[in-house]
Amino acid sequence: MTSNDTPDSGLNRKEFISWFWLGWITFSVVAGAFATLIGRFLFPNVLFEKPTRFRAGDPESYSLGVDERYKDSQSVWIVKSSEGMYALSTVCTHLGCTPNWLNNEGKFKCPCHGSGFRTTGLNFEGPAPRPLERFSIAVDTTGNIVIDKSKKIRSQDQWNDPDFMLKV
Repeated sequence: MTSNDTPDSGLNRKEFISWFWLGWITFSVVAGAFATLIGRFLFPNVLFEKPTRFRAGDPESYSLGVDERYKDSQSVWIVKSSEGMYALSTVCTHLGCTPNWLNNEGKFKCPCHGSGFRTTGLNFEGPAPRPLERFSIAVDTTGNIVIDKSKKIRSQDQWNDPDFMLKV
């Protein structure tokens, strides 16, 4: 048998270079994926929340009834009644849906499970276990209403507290 009759068992130069580049590409992909995971660990997502205090304008700019201008941006209804002004949360106390203000019926109605709330926030129908939360409301030195959502009450016996009922 001559040397030309035996099959070549080793890699030739062309195959070696092909496998070499395939190895480097695979290594680069794995290293890149690992670097991405490390980067996600070192720089996690941050949840930026809205400030808990905001100015709601001049008390004279509100008419009697429910004002919905901060419903979407701050999750607050501002209600002006003959007794004063107060700020209600737009979050249903049952499962957290956003009730709708039904002006013709004079109530807040939750579309998820049918809870009903009076303009005072008192729950009177449906599965909601308690009234809507009230937020702290005051007038600052410039004459603007300031609502502080970090201070809230859940109990009806605190509704006339001066921090949660603005006399106008």
